[in-house]
Amino acid sequence: MNYLNKVLSIVWRLWFYVWMLVVIVVLSPFLFLTIWSVNTYSSFYKIARIWAKLTFFGMGMSYHIERQNQLEKNKSYVFIANHTSMMDIMMMLILVKDNPFVFVGKSELAKIPIFGFFYKRTCILVDRSNAQSRHQVFESAQARLNKGLSICIFPEGGVPDDTSIVLDKFKDGAFRLAIDHQIPIVPIALGRLKYFFPFTWGLGYPGKVPVKMFEPINTEGKIQNDKKDIKALCYATLVKPLSEWEEQEKHLY
Repeated sequence: MNYLNKVLSIVWRLWFYVWMLVVIVVLSPFLFLTIWSVNTYSSFYKIARIWAKLTFFGMGMSYHIERQNQLEKNKSYVFIANHTSMMDIMMMLILVKDNPFVFVGKSELAKIPIFGFFYKRTCILVDRSNAQSRHQVFESAQARLNKGLSICIFPEGGVPDDTSIVLDKFKDGAFRLAIDHQIPIVPIALGRLKYFFPFTWGLGYPGKVPVKMFEPINTEGKIQNDKKDIKALCYATLVKPLSEWEEQEKHLY
């Protein structure tokens, strides 16, 4: 039975890449028209959300929002979430409708055929091992925020090799940006994706993702000396539901 499950997981993962690329190819005429300018990014974002929905639901996945707040339409935010899966990208696009954001993401994803072409032209890429690259992220993010867009950052800075870690330590970038621009931070908790679709190849299965989208955390009047406290508050906000979902997962087996 374990052998059969392994084979099915591999086939399902292969289907993910095939299906994701098929959807991109179908949408590519519209994507090509909207990737070349910040002024057309909002149109690109709408198409990207269609791609995310088709890819996510086409994998047999679903989600359930256990808690959701209403965001102010077209207002700039810094969105943060835990990061354990490639499907985090789809989930964030699905969940945030009226506040187009730009991802700050790993440069390695730009190597994925076809997907990488659009990814590197619309996202802010970072090589976390390169100090100059990390500095350029702030300049690029500030330019997008100045245009009224939002930013989405996974503040753990990567996916921990130890899968027992519920939520890794946060880097400073997201909180520094939010304070610099005096814009709210919106924490979003995504549950169980490290089991449904982990980065470890050949593992995974379809499931329902629990989601909690919390009230924006205000940064108005805050200075960089407040960064540590805001970061701690955001961490505590996300780690609580993630720990609860982790305990529930343990009881399933």
